[in-house]
Parts: sequence; structure tokens; C-alpha cells
Amino acid sequence: MQLKLTKRGDYALRAMIAIASKNHTELRQARQIAAEMQLPYKNLTIILAGLVRDGLLNASAGPKGGYSLARPVTDITLLDIIQAAEGPVTIDHCVLRDGPCDWENTCPVHDTWTHAQDAITQHLTRTTLADLASIDAAIQNGTHQSQTPPHPIPTNRHGQRT
Repeated sequence: MQLKLTKRGDYALRAMIAIASKNHTELRQARQIAAEMQLPYKNLTIILAGLVRDGLLNASAGPKGGYSLARPVTDITLLDIIQAAEGPVTIDHCVLRDGPCDWENTCPVHDTWTHAQDAITQHLTRTTLADLASIDAAIQNGTHQSQTPPHPIPTNRHGQRT
């Protein structure tokens, strides 16, 4: 089983980290974010509009306009960003799909799966955008010490930081 974000979630999270990594009140233009994070500009503008709609970003129009955080960086959680981009983090059907589950309201996996989902949701709620921006800066500076093993499949870092 893989837990991963769609491109929409990936782009939203990368954009939010890019905005939070700079001065939190500084306006960031979509073109700057797209170039820095190597994101497709057209897709990014749609995603940024959704983040504005969901109250995570403010938008200011005009040649000197851009995007800024709508709330303090410590008040935006990883769950807020994921739900804005991906929708609610919930399981609304049996995880056994069309398999041997022939029970109406619950199955042998139901309670365990629900507890696992609750644990993930709680952890995403405890992780703030401030935490992510801090980790991003430490990675950028070469000072981050991960608490978990690295990805088994290496991933190249995308973007040019300014």
C-alpha cells in the first residue's frame, strides 16, 4: 500500500512551503513559485486559487500582487493543506472492496483501519506549515537530521531556491 499525494496535493504543498519559507508577509507571485519549485504555471494558478478559496492564502491582484499566507504559519496544518488540495481524509467505504466483505456495516478490518486513519489524521494535524518550512530550510542548509530512514528509491530535489 502506498500513501501518496496526487499532483494537485504535491503542488499545493510545495507552493505553501515556498510561500512560508520566505518572509511570511511578503507577496509571492505565481511565476516565482512555479520557477522555484519547477511547477507548471497554469496548473499552479488553479491550485493557488483553490488555496485562496479555502482560506489558506490571500491573493492580491496587479503587477506587484501575489500570494501570502491567510493565517499565521503556525496555524496552518499539513492536514489543512492536504484537505484543501485532495479533499477530506476519510474512508467512507469498506477497505476490502469487493472481496470477502459481506457484512453490512462493519468487517474484520474496520476498527483497525479506522484507528490507523485517525492516527494519520492526528499526526497531520500536529504538523504545521512552520514545521515544514523549518525542515525545508534545514534540508536546504544541509543541517537536517531525519528521524526516519531515507526513501528506498532516491528522489531528486526539484527547483532552484532563491
